[in-house]
Amino acid sequence: MLAFLAVARERSLTRAAARFGISQSALSHTIRQLEARLGVRLLTRTTRAVAPTEAGERLLNRIGPHFDQIEIEIDALNALRETLAGTIRINASDYAISSVLWPKLKMFLPKYPDIRIELLLDNGLTDIVSERYDAGVRMGEQLAKDMISARIGPDIRFAVVATEAYFSRRTIPERPQDLTQHNCINYRFPTSGGLYVWEFEERGREIKVKVDGQLVFNNIFHVLDAARAGHGVAYVPEEIAIPHIEEGCLRRVLEDWCPYWDGYHLYYPSRRQSSPAFVTFVEAMRHRG
Repeated sequence: MLAFLAVARERSLTRAAARFGISQSALSHTIRQLEARLGVRLLTRTTRAVAPTEAGERLLNRIGPHFDQIEIEIDALNALRETLAGTIRINASDYAISSVLWPKLKMFLPKYPDIRIELLLDNGLTDIVSERYDAGVRMGEQLAKDMISARIGPDIRFAVVATEAYFSRRTIPERPQDLTQHNCINYRFPTSGGLYVWEFEERGREIKVKVDGQLVFNNIFHVLDAARAGHGVAYVPEEIAIPHIEEGCLRRVLEDWCPYWDGYHLYYPSRRQSSPAFVTFVEAMRHRG
């Protein structure tokens, strides 16, 4: 049943097998044995995806919550132990992991050797409940109202940058709208598939600019690398751009137009009973500034 739940929820034998630490063939064999015992087909398999049949969807909806409750109760037993322990699965973007989570985790992990942290890189707006994450990381303005959140990082500001060599061939942009005449390096959201519209501000008024260019990435560090290589103008978090600006590799423009945004928050479902290990983790990640 656990094997079936994992495959049905992940919609993938590959990801489900990775969670159990077994081969895809072994997991597939387990599912076939279950189907044979029940006398009904639970999953439809194609070369590209795995999906529950009508019977499988019914079984998923009926037994899934019970297994979830068992998992929650087992996690709660950690309260009876002197040693904090357990696995915490976190969904976060590449920049949030490298700039906010990892610096704090380097101090957290040695203190709690029995707590395992699983960081899953995701630059989209994934549903952490359906994907069975313990928590996710988003900027404050992106948080859902039904979630509990804890601020884990300072306010964030972006920077518009390109190399001096690039700007030597182009007119320096003086207003955000001037960027439409430049070769800009775009960022695509993995979940929605849409391109990020660059956001600016003038005297409290929001300005959004749809830019165009030869390159599109869904990883912010690749955007920065392309700008450093002279392939266009990038809009990236200030923190990762400043070292390259100070080294003279990049030039910053439109600084006065770039606003500060509410920084990263750790968020999780309000209905989930938090284990002592998770509570300790949240407190360690909390922003103290």
